[in-house]
Amino acid sequence: MLKGSSPFSDYVDTTFLLIVGLSALVFIGILITMVYFLIRYSRRRNPNPTNIEGSVPLEITWTVIPLILFLGIFYMGWRGYLKELIVPEGALPIKVTARMWAWSFEYPNGVVTDTLYVPVNTPMKLTLHSMDVNHSLFIPAFRIKKDVIPNRENVMWFKAMQVMSYDIACAEFCGLQHSYMYTKVVAKDSVQFEEWYRSVSARQAKPYVPLLSAGPKEQETQE
Repeated sequence: MLKGSSPFSDYVDTTFLLIVGLSALVFIGILITMVYFLIRYSRRRNPNPTNIEGSVPLEITWTVIPLILFLGIFYMGWRGYLKELIVPEGALPIKVTARMWAWSFEYPNGVVTDTLYVPVNTPMKLTLHSMDVNHSLFIPAFRIKKDVIPNRENVMWFKAMQVMSYDIACAEFCGLQHSYMYTKVVAKDSVQFEEWYRSVSARQAKPYVPLLSAGPKEQETQE
């Protein structure tokens, strides 16, 4: 946790830890109160039970405090949702197709791969399609997940922050081999990515047009 692998990971982890911390405090508070009441109002200490009238300030307190906590958690969740909802301008488009039981990724020039190769520190826009049943594209390290539904187009985006590979899983049970529906996001630096993209375009007989602002040769010239 808290490794900063995507624009969402730190925020999601912080929100998660905050909710766990609040839940632990509430649990401990209720537990201490319950034990206190068990001892304070036990039959030995109070052999003759007495009627207790309600307390308006107490009822207001235990209504307002949870309401504030819930609204705060909702606000943090809403901010996180907006981060994932709004796709940055200029994000590189990739068409993702899910089927039982594999993923395929189509680049703008028609190149299709079963592993998602991306340039590091570059926003990627994934347009999700399903050929058969419901799937869900889940990248645990990035803290993002989006359903992939037949006859419907969903969109998600991310930006890989480190040069490494990350797991992609299907988070929606989709049949007998659902647990094998794994692949990878492989994040490369811009030069390595463009070299890979040019190479795979040649192998698949697709036209090569640099996806980034400058291809490998242009970057070398600028340097």
